[in-house]
Amino acid sequence: MKPRFNDNYKGIRCRVYLVRENTNIETVIIRNSTDIYELVKDELVNSDRERMLSIMLTCGNHLIGVETVCIGSIDKVTLSIREIFKSAILGNACSIIICHNHPSGELTPSTEDIHITKNLFDAGELMGIKVLDHIIVSDRGYKSLKDDGLFPE
Repeated sequence: MKPRFNDNYKGIRCRVYLVRENTNIETVIIRNSTDIYELVKDELVNSDRERMLSIMLTCGNHLIGVETVCIGSIDKVTLSIREIFKSAILGNACSIIICHNHPSGELTPSTEDIHITKNLFDAGELMGIKVLDHIIVSDRGYKSLKDDGLFPE
């Protein structure tokens, strides 16, 4: 008799399940950077530290969910590309939009903001998950790297 996988494996078995909650909530469609800003502004504008959010979307730009992927200090956030894409993979997202805040109020993207956007874009291309935009939010409004021509093509 051929041994079964479970009989020979001595490690801990893990299962990952995607559970959809709040199924009776109206579908949110993201059409532009203003829609994203309206979605996240309350959380990001009122934060005293930098927060990075991942907005996960279906292929039709329906909102799957928003996840806080990291929280930093008043002027920087250290992030992992792996952590940003983890929820997108588990959520079966077709694309993501990255958002973070600048508690200082400054909307100009830093060199690091532009650099991480390029790295995320490239990683997304490899995984088949498009990075559609990177939005910076402050109490002065928002800046879309895509709208301002600072996004990788």
